[in-house]
Amino acid sequence: MGGQNPYLSETDTPLPTKKYRITYLPADIMVEVDPGKLPYSGHGLPGSVLDVALAHGIDIDHACGGVCACATCHVLIREGLDTCPEASEDEEDMLDNAPSLSLSSRLACQAVPNGSRDVVVEIPEWNRNLAREDQ
Repeated sequence: MGGQNPYLSETDTPLPTKKYRITYLPADIMVEVDPGKLPYSGHGLPGSVLDVALAHGIDIDHACGGVCACATCHVLIREGLDTCPEASEDEEDMLDNAPSLSLSSRLACQAVPNGSRDVVVEIPEWNRNLAREDQ
């Protein structure tokens, strides 16, 4: 479920202009991001770490649908944090509710790498949804 948070102002986050890779840990899954195909999933900001992950079958919990209204998509950007715009005040407010906050903490729905270099993202163990329903 994607959507929009009516309480947030629109952001003009620039999308990348060239291909780059995101590696998701601990699964060690690397995906190539093609700017021409963004947005992928409609969850989070276009081109966000969450948007890219979901489009490539990598599950990151996001209870609010990726609209910066919770902290369930809290991830740690291990490499390439400087390629993402600084966290907005709204994102920082949500991160205040996240466990194990660190200097590399971001909400996956808000972190949009600019593509200037590759990025490594860790999905913390306490943030991985290991439960699956049979279908």
